[in-house]
Amino acid sequence: MFSSPVGPSAYITAMTILAVLFAVSLPGATAAARGPRTITVGHRDADVVGNDSFALQKAADRLAEDGGTLIIKSGTYTMYNSLSVPSNVTVRGEDPPPVLVKCDGFETKLVTDCGYGLDSAVVEDASGLRVGMGVSFLDDGNRSGWAVNVRTITAIKGNHLTIDRLTNRDYIVTRNAFIRSAFPIVCGLEAENVRLENLIVDGNKEKNGALNGCRGGAIYFWKSRNCHVVNCVARNFNGDGISFQVSPGVTVEACESYGNAALGVHPGSGSHHCAVTGCRIHDNGTDGLFLCWRVQHSRFADNETRNNGRYGISIGHKDTDNLFVNNTVTGNAQHGVCFRKETEANAGHRNTFRNNTITDNGTSGEGCGVYINGITHDITLVNNVIADTRDADAKTQHYAVWITPDTDGIRIDGNDLRGNKEGAIHNESAGERNSIKKNKT
Repeated sequence: MFSSPVGPSAYITAMTILAVLFAVSLPGATAAARGPRTITVGHRDADVVGNDSFALQKAADRLAEDGGTLIIKSGTYTMYNSLSVPSNVTVRGEDPPPVLVKCDGFETKLVTDCGYGLDSAVVEDASGLRVGMGVSFLDDGNRSGWAVNVRTITAIKGNHLTIDRLTNRDYIVTRNAFIRSAFPIVCGLEAENVRLENLIVDGNKEKNGALNGCRGGAIYFWKSRNCHVVNCVARNFNGDGISFQVSPGVTVEACESYGNAALGVHPGSGSHHCAVTGCRIHDNGTDGLFLCWRVQHSRFADNETRNNGRYGISIGHKDTDNLFVNNTVTGNAQHGVCFRKETEANAGHRNTFRNNTITDNGTSGEGCGVYINGITHDITLVNNVIADTRDADAKTQHYAVWITPDTDGIRIDGNDLRGNKEGAIHNESAGERNSIKKNKT
């Protein structure tokens, strides 16, 4: 019979220690024991020292396996490429917030066609490019939407570039093919549970070419889930301020988006069950809040959309079943709220506006408080103020609500519709289910 040279208690303790050591040696056990970490990046006195996107990405990549928190110290950081945030990572700026500024833009023509499925390109001039820089591929037939490819340069030899991923469009020299250093500044790509806090993201708009909101923005998510942006500023981007595409469950809270060339906040492409709350969205080139395709079952509350170059809020392609509550929509160039012209299959049905203030829009000379276009059904406007509050000769909001002929199921109940330039409601609808009552006109 085996006889231990030590007592039973000591033997059990030794076996327990050996078991723990064995478990920790198993694949993944070390990471589980270590858990999430915090890493700092800054100009000095940080885990990663630097003042550009390369330092930021190096720090973020250290958290890619286990998740954790990236603290960005105060200061200005030059962005030569996106800060791509891994899943389960929080990026938090110290006070005062760090400013992430896009580098000056650079463009050059392609010398040879860059066809589908290539990881290389030949350019006319590579002098303004560098390894690790983000670039977009475009030509006259591929200048917007999903037709633009955003890639990273991995090698440069003379005027020959190597990129990180294959192209999925044909960029043709006879269609004036070119690349420009355009990319989202902070992004989550096929990520989940990303959180951004207390950052200022500046697009350096005057020195950069445009990037369409489907492919980028100052802050951008693509095919991501359950991401949260809080207390961030997205400004001066030659494109959209905040854009999230194919990304359900995104929350944008207490942010400011202004001075961008296109849209202020752009949820789209099936980004359902999202929320935009407590944000200031102003002085953007086109719309303040633009619901693109299939934004559904989402909540937009306590936002201010002001002084935007077209609409305050735009709703369209299959953007259904959303709630807008306690928003202020004022001073926008055309309609305060616009339901875009869509077929019945594609219209923005079953949206509700409650307790909003929609005033003094149409500053370009054309516009209403709410314009309901297309074959749009079942829109509810209840307990809103939709008015022009200015003196008679300064009024530009023609009607509180304009209802076009093919709409139906429009409920306008208990609103204050007084003071508009030409009247309260311009109703062209032949719908049999409309209900208009108890409004102050």
